[in-house]
Order: sequence, then structure tokens, then C-alpha cells
Amino acid sequence: MASIELDRVSKIYANGAYGVRDVDLKIEDGEFVIFLGPSGCGKSTTLRMIAGLESMSAGDLRIGGRSVNNVAPRDRNVAVVFQSYALYPHMSVWHNMAFGLKMRGVALSEIDSKVAKAADLLGLNHLLQRKPGALSGGQRQRVALGRAIVREPEAFLLDEPLSNLDAQLRAEMRLELVKLHRRLGRTIVHVTHDQVEAMTMGDRICIMREGRMIQTGRPLDVYANPADTFVARFLATPPMNLIPARLEHEGEKLVVRIDSETSVTVPDKHYLPYVQKAGGPITAGIRAEDIYETRERPDWQRIRVKVVAVEALGAENILIGQLGRDKPIEIQARLGRHVFAPVDSMIDLYVDVEPMHLFDSETGKAVARPPLPVGR
Repeated sequence: MASIELDRVSKIYANGAYGVRDVDLKIEDGEFVIFLGPSGCGKSTTLRMIAGLESMSAGDLRIGGRSVNNVAPRDRNVAVVFQSYALYPHMSVWHNMAFGLKMRGVALSEIDSKVAKAADLLGLNHLLQRKPGALSGGQRQRVALGRAIVREPEAFLLDEPLSNLDAQLRAEMRLELVKLHRRLGRTIVHVTHDQVEAMTMGDRICIMREGRMIQTGRPLDVYANPADTFVARFLATPPMNLIPARLEHEGEKLVVRIDSETSVTVPDKHYLPYVQKAGGPITAGIRAEDIYETRERPDWQRIRVKVVAVEALGAENILIGQLGRDKPIEIQARLGRHVFAPVDSMIDLYVDVEPMHLFDSETGKAVARPPLPVGR
């Protein structure tokens, strides 16, 4: 195993544009870290710099405490699994998995032992004589992983390895990768733009935007305590509702006033962190799962919305509604599967305001307050 450290690592292209800018990150031995972000944010470029497949413009990169700035990719002892699988179509599964070891001059008996061990780990024993064209997408991905495993690298670098699979196979492979990490105990860096992968697989997620690392932390910590509106909306499906409002005093309380008829009261425990923003514009962040069809606790607060659509997903329904009368804004609520309402009807919903976030309306940064506790 090995730690991976990035110290102000940057990638600058010939035209002066930054692909990656001043990334500081330490990945611990045996940690499963997710690089998450939209296309073009720099996550794959960062992974490729770790692998040595992309040159660095600035900074220092260490693997296992050793600087690898000038170390060739083959000498970094890391294995890369690509989105495209990159299997040799004319070779059997066995030969695909053995190829790298044969090129290094490893003895045939040792190759056979390592391939057999990896095949057993990945459930490929019955496929060793098949060629890639006779395999499903999930099986090909297992072969690509097996080819990496036989090398016994210090770290695995996975570049969107599940993006070519259908929804069911992606779910199965997510679980397989988590199990594989537990068995091998090796450092894994996994690049994805899929929020579900990030939330369910990693020990830690690193959210990137425009070449910068915006926020890092345990998945549930980042979900519960986003650093800004970008993280708040990106790390959720449906995304967090971001509602333009004003923060006002109302007696001894603070209220988030959405329009002349709609407001919610800030919990007393958040009064002191938020009072600094009173009297000005604010963006209120309310997650879809914090809006309910019935009031189950007395501190939940009523809002009235006009129904735009209801998306029936089987296990739940997503209601899209318009909130406010002066300048209506669309919000989404994650409701029970039996909740339906006619389009254009007016209904009452109830907001749990305790997890509500307030963001600076100009910068998009979260207004600091004590972080919400989350389960481990």
C-alpha cells in the first residue's frame, strides 16, 4: 500500500489555461478516494498526473513518501483502469491478464498463480479462455481489473470504469469494487461524475470544479454540510432547492422571507451564526428529502406550492412545484409513493428547517454554522 500526496499540483496548457490548479491533497494508505465533478473539471487530468500519463506544470507529487515528479509511469507501481477497458481483442482473458507480467519477464509459473488468484477473486475462472468479444460489459470490466490486480500495485487508479455499463451492471460493479477494496486493502483513487458512486463507494470524496478542489470529506459530511451552492446542488438527485430570499428580523426570531406570503423561521440554534446576514438577500438551501406531505413534528413549517408535475419512480414520487407568488421559483420534494396531486392544484407541504442551509447570494459560499451531525 502507499499514500499519495499532491502539494500544489497544477497543469497549465500551452495557451495558459489551467486544467488543474493548486491541488493540495493527501490520500492515506489503503484509502478509497473519489474524485467527483462535472466533465472538464480536471478530475481525470489529476488522476493521469498521479499515474505519470500527464505531465505536471507545477507542484510536488509523492507516492509512498517518494517524490515521483520525474519518475516514469511504469516505475510508479500504480495500476490504471480506463473507461474503455483497453483489452486486446485477439487475446483470451488469461492472456489479457497475463500480458503485463509476461512483458516484465515474470516466470510462467508465477504468472499462472497470480492470474488464477485474481480470476478467483473476480469470478472469472470459467471465462479464462474466452476472448473479450464474447464477454458482457461487466465481465470485460472485471478482466480490466484483473489485469491491474495481477501486477500487485501499491495503488489502483480508476478512470470512470463504470460509465459504459447499464444501470443494473453499474450497481453490481459498485458493490464489487467496494468488496474488492476490503479484500485487497490497497489505495484506490476513483474518478466519476456519478453522485451515487461517490456517495456509496468512497471513504472520502473530493469535489472538483474548474480545475480546483472545492471540498473534501466523508460522503455524508459533505452531503450534510456543503461548502457552497455548487456542492449543494451537485451532490444530490434531485439537487438541493436553492431559493432566493431575504433574511429578516421578526421580533426575536430570524425568518427567511421568500415573498410577501411565504417565509420560514430559522431554528433558534442557528440564530447566532446567521444573524450577521440579517437585513439582506440570502439563498436558502432546502433538500428535497426535507420536505414532507404531512407535519410529523411541530417545528416543521408549512409552505404552499402550485403543482407543476409529479414524477412517479415506484418507491417514491418527486413533486415539482412552484413556490411563491411574486416571482415563483420551482422546487422539488421527495415524497411518498402514494402522494399524487393534480397539475396546477395548490397543496401544503412541510419543511424540516433544521438542516436548511443559508448561502451568500453573491459568492454562493455557505454561511458558517456548526456542522450537522451525520451517521457513520
